[in-house]
Amino acid sequence: MYLTVKSGLEAIDFYKKAFGAQVVYQELTEDGTKVQHAALSAFGGHFMLSDHFPDFITDVAPRATDGQASITIQINLNSPLEVDGAIARAQSAGATVTMPPSDTFWVMRYGRLRDPYGYVWAFGAPLPLEG
Repeated sequence: MYLTVKSGLEAIDFYKKAFGAQVVYQELTEDGTKVQHAALSAFGGHFMLSDHFPDFITDVAPRATDGQASITIQINLNSPLEVDGAIARAQSAGATVTMPPSDTFWVMRYGRLRDPYGYVWAFGAPLPLEG
């Protein structure tokens, strides 16, 4: 997954606070103000991001922070309690919860949020089966 964002350095800081992400690699512009490329790890996987460079990459733009997203980034966790914790942590870092964690009919603890860069993240974990 590769995210194009406005304010890449702020986005990295947000993902570190919200998701406990760690920077694996980061390349900044010469003046140090924009992220040319960054790789982060979180939740046992990796994702990448950069600032928007419309002069070089013309077919990708950052998500608008208003309006609807075109994708949902699904993070599968191991326990239902992790879902609540992940969403609470992201909310305290500045994310907007759009669906509070709840037990769903599809037998998952599930919740959704929108990050400050317009991306929607969903967190889910299987509920114990009864019977």
